[in-house]
Amino acid sequence: MSKIGKKNILIPKDSTVSFNGGEVTIKGPKGTQSLSIDDKIFSSKINDKNEFELRPKKTKEDKKVSLMWGTYRSLVKNALDGVSTGHEKILVLTGVGFRAALKGDTLNLQLGFSHDVNFKIPKDIKITVEKQTTIKINGINKDLVSKVASKIKSFKPVEPYKGKGIKEKNQYVLRKEGKKK
Repeated sequence: MSKIGKKNILIPKDSTVSFNGGEVTIKGPKGTQSLSIDDKIFSSKINDKNEFELRPKKTKEDKKVSLMWGTYRSLVKNALDGVSTGHEKILVLTGVGFRAALKGDTLNLQLGFSHDVNFKIPKDIKITVEKQTTIKINGINKDLVSKVASKIKSFKPVEPYKGKGIKEKNQYVLRKEGKKK
């Protein structure tokens, strides 16, 4: 039995969940998301406490069903959180001359290279540059927000000696000691 899958998901007051076969559509104030859940393996319903329940049907593949039960529950929970409150990642640029700026639908990064790095922003993502060294990434899809943050961080990973690079806010960087004489 999946510990995570057993937990019901409380549906916020401003969000709605509808089922159409194996398709689950979640609507909220921030937008709409749809997920496909295998209806041959799982049954989903909304109980009287306005909670989303995902229960497995009886099958022979108990181990596989138990693994997927928690995964599908987490996907539905992330989609509900996304359409009701949204997901956010904050990136911090550390280094002399490291700057970020928005130019239309591209993010322009100056990261100490001889050239600027331009990143095309996907249409479902909203990026804001609060200071020149702070980037906020917002969206309703947690997977897409995390992928965009990871892609931006990959342009200049944090180096362990001086801590220069792009990192998430509150990310711990293991620092190394330099050369000794």
